[in-house]
Amino acid sequence: MSTTRRRRSQPWIYRWSRVIIGAIAIIGAILTAYLTITKLTGGVVACPSDGSGGSGCSSVLDTRYANVFGLPLSLFGCLGYLAMATFSLSPLAINPDKNGTLRKQLEEYTWLFMLIGSAAMATFSSYLMYLLAFDIKELCLYCIASAIFSISMLVLTVIGKDWEDIGQIFFTGAIVGVITLIGTLAVFATPNDLIPIEEATTEAVAPYGWEITMTSGTAEIALAKHLTQTGAKKYGAYWCPHCYEQKQLFGKEAWKEVTYIECASDGKGENPQPDLCREKGIQSFPTWEINGKLEPGVKVLSKLAEASGYKGDSSFRYRLP
Repeated sequence: MSTTRRRRSQPWIYRWSRVIIGAIAIIGAILTAYLTITKLTGGVVACPSDGSGGSGCSSVLDTRYANVFGLPLSLFGCLGYLAMATFSLSPLAINPDKNGTLRKQLEEYTWLFMLIGSAAMATFSSYLMYLLAFDIKELCLYCIASAIFSISMLVLTVIGKDWEDIGQIFFTGAIVGVITLIGTLAVFATPNDLIPIEEATTEAVAPYGWEITMTSGTAEIALAKHLTQTGAKKYGAYWCPHCYEQKQLFGKEAWKEVTYIECASDGKGENPQPDLCREKGIQSFPTWEINGKLEPGVKVLSKLAEASGYKGDSSFRYRLP
């Protein structure tokens, strides 16, 4: 009788925190699994346009930060979410009336694992949000959603249990956060001798856009010729700053070799064919057509080489800023 009374007097968050954390983790696992599968199969991530004709999600998921040890970053996120779902929900599968001691022990262990896991994921997600705001400078709704999920799981882990020593909990979280941040910086601090491209700092000059300022290397020219030989095309608009970034990645000499379709009805600089763009169903700029498949977003040249089967010189000069 007294046990029942104690259970009923518990705050609702203590009773439901594991279920809520598990639900968030399952949603996060589904989200990151979708991104991982799409990335590994060479598909296009479905995400809204960023308002300037570009596809922010696609641009972000093609940066150098999107891969760790040669694998999609979203794969590691998916594994993290699956681990959190297992930690939060596994004790609930044990009948407390038949195996009360086992369930209690498993709950104690998994609460600690949930604290460590959620602190690590929240720290890592916070650093990615910093990169998104100050380095990549693109809007990625999937990335923001994942960060919200990670921080929510940490908050629910802290407030969802009657911890005996709150100070120890925050000390543990702080230690995990510091270790995670050091590891994250080590992973992303790989040497990068690529030169950042110059961005557009003025309004586009109608109907031609901006002048390409970067100088092409032999690798850029070889890739551009390969893309044209294999029938690849790039669709864009003269006023689109992301299209300009794509041109800058090639450089002015290589860009002359690329088959470019101007989609703006008032564009006159390069091969204007707005009717063809509508016929192809182009919805954002830039969009590449490679092997009959549309791929929206700015693509670093290594990704274009991979998608088109290019096997030549890959010593590309430039990277996104």
